Amino acid sequence: MVTIDQIKQLREETGISILECKKALEAAGCDMGKAKEILKKWGKDVAAKKGGRSTQQGIIDSYIHPNKRIGVLIELNCESDFVAKSDDFRNLAHELCLQFAAVASDSESRLGDPWIKDSSKTVKDLIEAAIAKMGENIVLGAVERLEI
Repeated sequence: MVTIDQIKQLREETGISILECKKALEAAGCDMGKAKEILKKWGKDVAAKKGGRSTQQGIIDSYIHPNKRIGVLIELNCESDFVAKSDDFRNLAHELCLQFAAVASDSESRLGDPWIKDSSKTVKDLIEAAIAKMGENIVLGAVERLEI
């Protein structure tokens, strides 16, 4: 039997809706690790379904490293201005700026790079998790990294 505390813990750890957390815990037989894997798979499925949707809104974010020798400017697009103004979306943009400041890679491999804060995930996984959480298609647009 799934408990409220388990649902609450999974929600806090993933940011996914309470209902989805409950369904994942039920499907996983109350195993937290399996529930996270189920949510990850569902997130990828949601991202695939939303992949063709238009992303006409978004933000441009930047990061300048404290040594003033590395700077990043990114374009991150989504479907609505409501999501573009949300803290979750802005936090995603900031995480991506930090990622690209830390790792210089070409545009072809960028989404497949390991995420600097958790090498078991890729940049693409990070974006797919955000798509599942926010319910909108999210697309990384232009990325410019300057280094002296």
